[in-house]
Amino acid sequence: MGTEGGYPSAANRSFKETLYEPLIRQAEARYRLPPRLLQALVWQESRFNPMAISPAGAAGLAQLMPATARELGVTNRHDPAQNIDGGARYLRQMLDRFGAIHLALAAYNAGPGAVSRAGGIPRNRETPGYVRSVIQRWMAYGAL
Repeated sequence: MGTEGGYPSAANRSFKETLYEPLIRQAEARYRLPPRLLQALVWQESRFNPMAISPAGAAGLAQLMPATARELGVTNRHDPAQNIDGGARYLRQMLDRFGAIHLALAAYNAGPGAVSRAGGIPRNRETPGYVRSVIQRWMAYGAL
């Protein structure tokens, strides 16, 4: 796979992915996130669809729940800039709280309370596969 600055080359990315890449890179830098981790998370959450809505009510590129968005000051979950910034900020909060990428991703997906109660990645139907998928995508972007 060809790369440009560590990211898969434009020929290997969707139009939507390249469209939001500058916002994602800025948010990764602003919140001191590992390069390409937020991009992998957004791919998993919405496949870069800013209008995505989950059955649980999460919305936008980074799939923010209404209460989480409010806490983060996101007023329009479908606005790419607000959603990416909110998702990046929330991921940074989870990294600071849990100290490990796999646990931060689990908390992003299942909630920090679920990770604390489980003492690790909750063994529910979704979260282990979610964490694995984001990390695999992150590795495909050349992260590790």
